Amino acid sequence: MPAINTEDKHLTVLNLFTTDAPEKQDSLIQEMTKIVQAAAYEGWMSSTVHAGVDSPGTANLIQWRSSVDLENRYAGEEFKHRTLPVFGEITTSIRLLQNEIAYAVTHPSLGGVLEVDPNRGDYTAITVVGVAQEDQAELVKVLSTDQADLADVPGFRSLAVFKGLRARGVDGAFVVLYSQWESKEAYDAYREQPQTEQPAARQTAEARVKDLATSVDSNTYRVVLTRSAEA
Repeated sequence: MPAINTEDKHLTVLNLFTTDAPEKQDSLIQEMTKIVQAAAYEGWMSSTVHAGVDSPGTANLIQWRSSVDLENRYAGEEFKHRTLPVFGEITTSIRLLQNEIAYAVTHPSLGGVLEVDPNRGDYTAITVVGVAQEDQAELVKVLSTDQADLADVPGFRSLAVFKGLRARGVDGAFVVLYSQWESKEAYDAYREQPQTEQPAARQTAEARVKDLATSVDSNTYRVVLTRSAEA
């Protein structure tokens, strides 16, 4: 299974698609499945397709050896003249986010390994936080500090913080949070915990994030397909 590891130096791409109807989400997943099952691109390492839960849409977490390999894919005739037009017909927005891993934490039961596994039934939240370029490093630091308390949160499985490098469909700098939970109920309970009951470190961090963020966009997902080059 694909794993997210702060020791890895490869490029992580998150392709986020939104649409306005569940049946269009089904079409997106079908199109993504075709691409993933046939993938044999130079430098491609893995792709993991997520189906939207809270709002219709999909996310594809893709690992590439380097940004050069990805740009070669983007420059190809298939991507320009078939892939993008097909997705353009069934989506309301397309964001292609290139990132590097900055921080990761897992529940002790996972042995420090952050895997993306469709068989585990994770309830996955992906949040894109817009930020001024000069504040991006501080935002990454704030989101990556004092997160050890998460291990004690019921239902928590993992959190990865990605520093955005460049993107199509997004203006300005950004940071991405990718978190895995045992269930929707566990995630909602964490999100809705009264501020007075939160650890002091969380209160401080969330207040600073609110100051730094220029936009926040989030959706939740279930992993439906993964494939690696090794397979």
